[in-house]
Amino acid sequence: MKIQDPVTPVILVTGAARRIGAEIARLFHTKGYDVIVHYNRAAAEANQLCDTLNATRDGSCWLVQGDLNDSAGLQRIVALANTIGRLDVLINNASSFYPTPLADTNDQQWNDLINSNLRGPFFLSAELAPLLQSTQGAIINISDMHARQALQTHPIYTIAKAGNIAMTKSLALELAPHVRVNSVAPGAILWPEHEADDHSKQNAVLTNVPMGRLGRESDIAQCVYFLAAHASYVTGQTIAVDGGASTTL
Repeated sequence: MKIQDPVTPVILVTGAARRIGAEIARLFHTKGYDVIVHYNRAAAEANQLCDTLNATRDGSCWLVQGDLNDSAGLQRIVALANTIGRLDVLINNASSFYPTPLADTNDQQWNDLINSNLRGPFFLSAELAPLLQSTQGAIINISDMHARQALQTHPIYTIAKAGNIAMTKSLALELAPHVRVNSVAPGAILWPEHEADDHSKQNAVLTNVPMGRLGRESDIAQCVYFLAAHASYVTGQTIAVDGGASTTL
């Protein structure tokens, strides 16, 4: 492992192997950040991303595997960050998402969805707070537009993401003035993989999006970068990046 340059900022992105997390990692890397890429199961994609970033700038990416359902997984992430010795931005992006119709819910679903969307981000933020305080850093949580408007057949996910927004406000208060904590609430950005072929549902969703199109991963990444790098007087806020969908609800 390289000795961390005391000037180069470091970002940790959970769930960074694919989709929005990978786009965030790539954008910050182009802005001069070194990147800690966290993944759980998507090892091949995570390795490919990190290899690409290191090929662009040698020694600028590290990999760490960890299950946010597991305290040992959290501690592996924390241990790597502490070994590197610097952290400027934490992006709590990793998330589980799937339907849990009320009549069929169970403890395993509850634990998985709450842990990945709420418990894991909370304890990771708490453990990494000293590093972030030393750099006057920032935490960005990835929430969801459905944290504010319940999503039918997804009660546990909705509850977890609503808690994620409450966590954002609480951590902003607890960590001020040294660490800013904000949240981004995506709307229809990427279809869930289990709904990728459900075109009738997709069309129904887009009729309620004033911008008239599906969002892009880059729309989320750019908002995250703004909050982390430029919004020096913004904390405790959740910004909806949903093409205006929340204005119609």
